[in-house]
Amino acid sequence: MNLRLGIDAGGTFTDAVLMDADNAVVAHAKALTTHFDLARGIRDVLDELPRDQLRRAGMVGLSTTLTTNAVVEQRGMPVCVLLAGFTGEQVERSRLRDLVGDDPVVLLAGAHDPQGLESEPLDEASALEAIERHRDNVSAFAISGMFGARNPSHEIRLRELVDAHGGGRPVTCGHELSSALDAPRRAVTAAVNARIVPYVRQLIEAVDGILGDYGIDAPLMIVKGDGSLINKDTALARPVETVMSGPAASVVGASFLSGCDNVLV
Repeated sequence: MNLRLGIDAGGTFTDAVLMDADNAVVAHAKALTTHFDLARGIRDVLDELPRDQLRRAGMVGLSTTLTTNAVVEQRGMPVCVLLAGFTGEQVERSRLRDLVGDDPVVLLAGAHDPQGLESEPLDEASALEAIERHRDNVSAFAISGMFGARNPSHEIRLRELVDAHGGGRPVTCGHELSSALDAPRRAVTAAVNARIVPYVRQLIEAVDGILGDYGIDAPLMIVKGDGSLINKDTALARPVETVMSGPAASVVGASFLSGCDNVLV
């Protein structure tokens, strides 16, 4: 198992390449990207590669325009956004409602000051009522608290309530994605992440199945927006980090092929 398999599901074509330990190309293939089902294009391109060599893959790297396109086109699954300590003015300034449309945005009492000290207790009763009211109509929950980057205790408590009463819906907390103090932007980031979790889960589960069909027993890594790799579990929890995955892979690839550290692509 001394080969590495790279797959890029791009805007037009899906490419795959097998490389050895010396970074030499062993085999490569290209197929049309199937936007309605990216997994189909991935299967098509793997069909063009030698099966005996695919089974020698010890690592699989996947880059995709899936999350980038979802953000640019403002697509996403319905979410419920729980905001602790936010004002209506902050929500309007963040343009959060432009992102989520008619999805519920619930403002809850409960906040911390800039030092991370609790300035207002969390209204758990209202939070529980909102979770139970919206859980059957959304695919995920996004949570952000005022100065949650300094003290995430309210966000953590809200996550516990969703885990217990949210019908198994995935949860994204703002403090897990950003340490910046810009609360409105952190709330938007959490909402974006929650909206694209189902897309990424569907793709990763499909790719896992395809790799099994080809006898590939190797860890699946996803390209982040900075060109580095994360494992699939991290990508499922924080898919927003894979936004710009495809373009980042292009830049990293161009740098590798040119042999230059500083390049204009």
